[in-house]
Amino acid sequence: MLKILKNLKKTWVSVVAIILLLCLQAATDLALPDYTSKIVNIGIQQGGIESASPEVMKESTMMALKMISGNNSVISNSYEMISKDNLTEKEYEKYVKKYPALEEQRLYVQKKLKSEEQEELDNIMSKAIIAVNGQKMAMQILEGNKVESSQTSNMASMSADKLEQMPESILKQAAIQMVKLEYEEIGMNMESFQNKYILLTGLQMLGISLVSMAAAVSIMLLSSRVGAKLAATLREKLYQKVLSFSSKEFREFSTASLITRSTNDIQQIQMLMAMLFRVVVYAPIMGVGGFLKVLGASDGSMAWVIGTAIIAILSIVMTLFIIAMPKFKKLQDLIDKLNLVSREILTGLPVIRAFHKEKEEEERFDTANRDLMKTNMFVNKAMSLMMPTLMLVMNGITLLIIWVGGHGVDEGILQVGDMMAFIQYTMQIVMSFLMISMISIMLPRASVSAKRINEVLETEADIKDPAQPKQFDASKKGIVEFKNVSFQYPDADEELLKNINFTAKPGQTTAIIGSTGSGKSTIVNLIPRFYDVTEGEILIDGVNVKEVTQKDLRDVIGFVPQKGVLFSGTIESNIKYSNEDMSDEQMKMAAEIAQATEFIEAKENKYASEIAQGGNNVSGGQKQRLSIARAIAKNPEIFVFDDSFSALDYKTDSKLREALKEKTENKTVIIVAQRINTILNADQIIVLEEGEVVGKGTHKELMENCETYQQIATSQLSKEELE
Repeated sequence: MLKILKNLKKTWVSVVAIILLLCLQAATDLALPDYTSKIVNIGIQQGGIESASPEVMKESTMMALKMISGNNSVISNSYEMISKDNLTEKEYEKYVKKYPALEEQRLYVQKKLKSEEQEELDNIMSKAIIAVNGQKMAMQILEGNKVESSQTSNMASMSADKLEQMPESILKQAAIQMVKLEYEEIGMNMESFQNKYILLTGLQMLGISLVSMAAAVSIMLLSSRVGAKLAATLREKLYQKVLSFSSKEFREFSTASLITRSTNDIQQIQMLMAMLFRVVVYAPIMGVGGFLKVLGASDGSMAWVIGTAIIAILSIVMTLFIIAMPKFKKLQDLIDKLNLVSREILTGLPVIRAFHKEKEEEERFDTANRDLMKTNMFVNKAMSLMMPTLMLVMNGITLLIIWVGGHGVDEGILQVGDMMAFIQYTMQIVMSFLMISMISIMLPRASVSAKRINEVLETEADIKDPAQPKQFDASKKGIVEFKNVSFQYPDADEELLKNINFTAKPGQTTAIIGSTGSGKSTIVNLIPRFYDVTEGEILIDGVNVKEVTQKDLRDVIGFVPQKGVLFSGTIESNIKYSNEDMSDEQMKMAAEIAQATEFIEAKENKYASEIAQGGNNVSGGQKQRLSIARAIAKNPEIFVFDDSFSALDYKTDSKLREALKEKTENKTVIIVAQRINTILNADQIIVLEEGEVVGKGTHKELMENCETYQQIATSQLSKEELE
């Protein structure tokens, strides 16, 4: 998998941007539960009052606090006195509007403090303000003022010992209630004060959420682009690699498998990349960050709940992982098999119909399809089982948090907002592990796909260009020499060709004939290096074919394969395949020599007529003639025809060879043929039997001294025709 990820070099800027955006999104997502806690705890429960030290208080309250707290200097340095005498008219109007009690008495307003100074002041004021208000309520009771009985019992009897014994959260809440009473006495609008705090905090949450949303959208966009770019890069590399393969490599990798690797396997990698960065970067940040937030918020008292959730999730994921993992490799192999069966049925449909084997082929396809379906169903069932099980764990953890947190709220060691934040943090942690579990399910299949892709990319082509290529010798232009050539297929037990020697010269036609399986096609496939010889050497223009580049070698050869191959497009695009800038006159001349003009001109669009995929809309003879025209249009030094006249009738064959002889007057022509009448006039005929040359000469010479040739000739033509 790591080898595949090396192909991300071209998109490193996007990858860095994704990582930075993920960090930003994680930071914003981790901040949101705090704001939820603030709205519930401060905005709703505390009326918008954030701290136990009031932002403003009456002069009498200030005096009483100094007397009780014993920290006069801290309190004095934290506040400044305001009155009509030390304020400008404008400042006075502003303060009176906010603090109506300023019209009747002097007030003390808190200065801007540093965080550590604010914390120290809160610690001093929380106990002092409770004590002051407790005494104040006691005086009100003595004076006969009406005070709620709950406030009287809770505040009037507060002693220093009791204050020390109170939990911190209850102490803070009590102090904040006293601050609220102080604000009410000053004449502040507490409803407006509370609404302002909730609205401001809500707007902050909205802003953070918008930032998180923008980051998430950008991440998904960039991740999709990175995945698509990686897939495009892999397809390009895979395609280039396959183009460099010799016939040996194509025997190792089936066509169906190469198609699957180029499509389905790369798609698995692309799907993984769309989620990989989000999980690899985002999930750990959320998991660790959420855990640290929980520890800080609850002093670790509820950390065991998260531990329980993580253990449960990992147990489920590992169980499914162990069960499903072996199926992923099998899945890709079964896709290969289905593609293979589908391809064989579609390409062999005429044969299937001719032998009335539709039912058997349907059953073969159904077997491959059903095997794939069963494996897919097993994997999908495992995946579908995972999600509801994990959701059950998440909901169970939520209930556990509420149950444990409810006791904490009841005992005064936890606030409702903190419990809500804890639930959110826990869900973030659980979701992080859920994301990791999802990627752990996708990763094995993608890993199998990556391995299959690497198998192709890391396969060294058997046929390579030399490090220091040579150039052809112009003085020996068109000469093809076989010197003691032997050849054995990589997976064969014995040599197919043994000690082949002959020379094909310009202006001459060299024909190769022999029984089926004698090695005729193999000989001509060695000339353009579709295979490399096992022993001996092949020289073209006086240079060993292994010592020139494949491009230079194939540029001088016009090769027509045994099976005519056409590409989807037009007749023109197929004939001009070697050179798109070829003139129309050259194209038409090639078609005329190949005896293809008659059927081309009969078509409505002539050379612009469409050719279907594989040339399925033309006959076998037409396909062969267009393949021959394509080679002639290239105008190479050497023509190689691998039994390329087999689909032509005798009349067309004769005309084509006659026209070809005129065109190839100074060219080297090598023909593999099954029919004697195709090669009767060849300058040199090579007779093969079981991979060895058993005869060499003209038709007349071979009829006199080669028994194998005589047997082939007499089996096809009568004695009179031969004479």
